[in-house]
Amino acid sequence: MSREFDVIVYGATGFVGELTARYLAEQAPEGTRIALAGRNETKLAAVRRRLGERAAAWPLIVADSDSPASLDAMCARTRVVCTTVGPYMRYGENMVVAAASAGTDYVDLTGEVPFVRFTIDKVDELAKSTGARIVNSCGFDSVPSDLGAYLLYKKAAEAGAGTLGETTLILHSFRGALSGGTIDSMRALAEEAKDPQTRRLLLNPRALSGGPGEPEQAGPSDEPSDIVPVSAKKVDPSLRGTLAPFFMSSYNTRVVRRSDSLLDNAYGPGFRYQETMAVSDIPLLSSLLAGIVTIGTGAGLALMAFGPTRKVLDKVLPKPGQGPSEKTRETGHFTTRTYTRTSDGRRFRSQMRADGDPGYKATAVMLGESALGLALDRDQLPERFGALTPAAAMGDVLIERLKRAGFVIEAHELT
Repeated sequence: MSREFDVIVYGATGFVGELTARYLAEQAPEGTRIALAGRNETKLAAVRRRLGERAAAWPLIVADSDSPASLDAMCARTRVVCTTVGPYMRYGENMVVAAASAGTDYVDLTGEVPFVRFTIDKVDELAKSTGARIVNSCGFDSVPSDLGAYLLYKKAAEAGAGTLGETTLILHSFRGALSGGTIDSMRALAEEAKDPQTRRLLLNPRALSGGPGEPEQAGPSDEPSDIVPVSAKKVDPSLRGTLAPFFMSSYNTRVVRRSDSLLDNAYGPGFRYQETMAVSDIPLLSSLLAGIVTIGTGAGLALMAFGPTRKVLDKVLPKPGQGPSEKTRETGHFTTRTYTRTSDGRRFRSQMRADGDPGYKATAVMLGESALGLALDRDQLPERFGALTPAAAMGDVLIERLKRAGFVIEAHELT
């Protein structure tokens, strides 16, 4: 495509938007054509000044989520639009339609099932017709989850070990903070969940697996639960204790199942997927902690959905655009490990590990490399268009980019 820019960072004046722009300023190859976009040109100019010499000549584009015409004009100028403007249910619909209409590839950070369902229903066919890759969830939600399962599928196939069966991600270690944007998305979801139709969508474990207008119908019993503790030994015989539910499981699991669907169910007929957190390998202590996490997660969502308690929480929780200090971002880290047993009975494990606060520094790397992969590695990408996942859209390309960026990403057979 002949476009003026390779990547436009939309929402560059926000906390994660500026972090992503900074990552691109430091790490994008020389000659990569990048612009910054947002509602306020003065604020955009201030961000550009903070980014240093490499970004000094980056153009500034004024565009507003409430102005479809400005979004259409912006998307027509770039190969890829990288948007951090959420909650996406409030601010993302015009943006994703504009990208699909212009044949522009798109990456975001959404963790909102209803928004991804909107994307599938409203722009999947349009994006296929224009040759656009619309890739949701290119940060901590849900790159480690999606690539973890994808790696196992590839490794098992290479080893001739059959297809994937019971598969479980464990958030093995984590140090970081929830962003104001993530909390605002949780507020929006709590509000949306008051609608019975949205509630049914949120409770459907395969809500994102079907095509436009056709979400696969499944009940909670058709897939592993997102909200109960799990015996570690059931995941793999080498593990001990009890695992707690991972607080983003109810979103990430649906993204991983969508990848399987987009890959023509290549993970196998016995593929069942869940996500958990390691809290301790001491049996009694881990059971207690897993129970506390389970109760606390449910209580937190309930309190956020209830008007009076939500007002109290709003006063103490981070606001949109806020984030942790540079020291906190630098000292964060995460490790995810995903286990499976294949149809041949063999056991495999994949791992992803990175330094930096998962929701901020590491997410800026994942989002930035996703945008660069779509913009600069087009000849290596699968011929797949429409509403996609990171694994389905970029797969091996994104894995190699993240490895070069310092992530540890690996998979091997267990004995």
